[in-house]
Amino acid sequence: MVLDAERKIFEGEIGSAFIQGDNGEYEILAYHYPVLGLLKQGQIVIDWKYYVDVRNGILKFFKNDCVIIVEREIV
Repeated sequence: MVLDAERKIFEGEIGSAFIQGDNGEYEILAYHYPVLGLLKQGQIVIDWKYYVDVRNGILKFFKNDCVIIVEREIV
């Protein structure tokens, strides 16, 4: 699930999520080791189909459940 302050941006089952972390780039796959991390400005790429531009955010992946809270650019 990807959320911002106003709405739910994405919800559903996914195979992979490519993340711009504050310490580098990484990909979250099913049954990934638990992760809690900060996001930097960039894109979240979900299943190489959906793209979410973010300014920053936080990610929690635990027990095969991923929650990403982001701040998006106001245009």
